[in-house]
Amino acid sequence: MSEATRIYSVGIVVALVWEAKALTTNTVHTERVTPLANGAAMWLSGMGPAAAQIAAQALVDNGATALAIFGVAGALQAGLRSGTLFCPPQVLDDNGHDYTPDRAWRSNLLQLLAAAKLSVLETGNLLSMPVPLLTTAAKADAHGRYAAVAVDMESAAVAAVARDRKLPFVTLRAIIDEVDDTVPAELHASVDAWGRPRPLQLIGALGRRPSLLAHLPGLHSRMQSATRALQAAASATGPTLGWPS
Repeated sequence: MSEATRIYSVGIVVALVWEAKALTTNTVHTERVTPLANGAAMWLSGMGPAAAQIAAQALVDNGATALAIFGVAGALQAGLRSGTLFCPPQVLDDNGHDYTPDRAWRSNLLQLLAAAKLSVLETGNLLSMPVPLLTTAAKADAHGRYAAVAVDMESAAVAAVARDRKLPFVTLRAIIDEVDDTVPAELHASVDAWGRPRPLQLIGALGRRPSLLAHLPGLHSRMQSATRALQAAASATGPTLGWPS
């Protein structure tokens, strides 16, 4: 990596293309460093813990001294609405590991969000799972088993790298699907690992099950709510997501 693009502060792991666009208007390529301002950088990893682990390790290898996870999560708790920001005090995985975000960084991030008059959930655990929870039954089971309020796929993997490398981390998520929402597996399969549409798969799914069409407006609306929340959070906290350097 050249000196001009070397990371001097925060490395941010983002799974999906449209999440990345909340942080920068520049072109973002997959699986490589995207420089941001103030010495920060982003890595567009794709979904899942394995991809997130690779991203976090690459960011640290390129000079990051702190790690952040930014993007969306699914609600596991009733009443948690799409578009709600969530900055958890604890991250869990399905193997019984738990990770605590850096307290000073998290406190500063929350102060910046409050100063911008953005509502954010500050309590409750975030659960990371290796597969998406697409049904209400799967979400209810995870909530009952882990007592978490929301779920993602990447935060625990990044937190584990931070722990191994003895670096601070923080997680900022926006809720996308609510606890009563179901995402049909066929529609989930119509996007790739970075959240980009797969038109042929979508057309094929709709051809086999025309009733899936009724789900699209709700999915789009929830994505828009989460996108607006992420954009507002990025604007309030800056390219380092409030890192108190």
